[in-house]
Amino acid sequence: MNSPLLPDRHPQRDFFVCDIFNAAPKADVGSMEHPIFSLSTKPDLRPRHYEHNGLSIDIKPSSDGMATVHDRDILIFCISQLIRALNDGREVSQVVRFQASDLLRATNRMTTGRGYGLLKAAMERLAGTRISTNVTTGGKEIFETFGLIESARIVRETRDGRMQEIEIKLSDWVFNAIRAHEVLTISRDYFRLRRPLERRLYELARKHCGNQKEWVVGLDLLQKKCGSASTSFEFRRLVANVIREDIAHSHMPDYSIRFSEDGTQVVFRNRGTAPAPEAEVFEGLLDPEAYEEARAAAPGWDVRHLEGEWRRWCAAEEIEPKHPSRHFVRFCQSWSEKRGRP
Repeated sequence: MNSPLLPDRHPQRDFFVCDIFNAAPKADVGSMEHPIFSLSTKPDLRPRHYEHNGLSIDIKPSSDGMATVHDRDILIFCISQLIRALNDGREVSQVVRFQASDLLRATNRMTTGRGYGLLKAAMERLAGTRISTNVTTGGKEIFETFGLIESARIVRETRDGRMQEIEIKLSDWVFNAIRAHEVLTISRDYFRLRRPLERRLYELARKHCGNQKEWVVGLDLLQKKCGSASTSFEFRRLVANVIREDIAHSHMPDYSIRFSEDGTQVVFRNRGTAPAPEAEVFEGLLDPEAYEEARAAAPGWDVRHLEGEWRRWCAAEEIEPKHPSRHFVRFCQSWSEKRGRP
């Protein structure tokens, strides 16, 4: 039987390049914790009110429908880029400009005309969905109504109408989370999950199980956290389908998913592949000659200091190069090109 995962449409390259593929995917904790996005694959025009442990969220869709779990890819892409910039010591702003093709490749989307069309529709839903909440991000409470993105602008288009460059202004809520580093690294295989429910289940496992051994949750609470509008019977059936495929293929990233023995709860167990805390460092060995090559690539810089920066950066961005020495030298070259001589 074939894997339930989508094919990897844009396999990673095994060399260092300063582009999106070196930015580990990251999602904001607020919308991982709470059901901000619709699980529907059809226009969801249903206003939603959610309350849990004193927190309240009202979500109102536009005439295009509520932003979906798959639309979230755009936010993950933007958050990943800004966190990468902060880790590099660069200034960031709420306005993010990028190549449309980079986003499509990084999120495992089609780069066909249909892929660009779906991207444009996703931006419209993200801008149109309005949220009112007392959930805090970055230590600030946002009480007014806001969009997940404030605006989206296509800066350039090709002659056949495909987007080339996009400019997105993030909401204060999302940007506050980025500045406060209230984000979690997620698996790249998240973008290969087909069903919205699978993605939502992974988000909840990543948030609540994290690096613990397991997380156990009742079906009713899980349905509430997923934001599912299905009946209890139908939601159980949908979760059972995911569990059945995970038993057969172990396709869910980082965490297995099973029913408890009495069938009233769902158990997420850590597979041991969940992203490590960012304080850890990459421990790959370097060839002795790598240090001389690094000195030539970054004249004037202390290569032992750069080695520490490289190891922390690799761990934070979840990069495990197959050829550490070559990767390190390219890192030093890029560092020097960005910063010049010390």
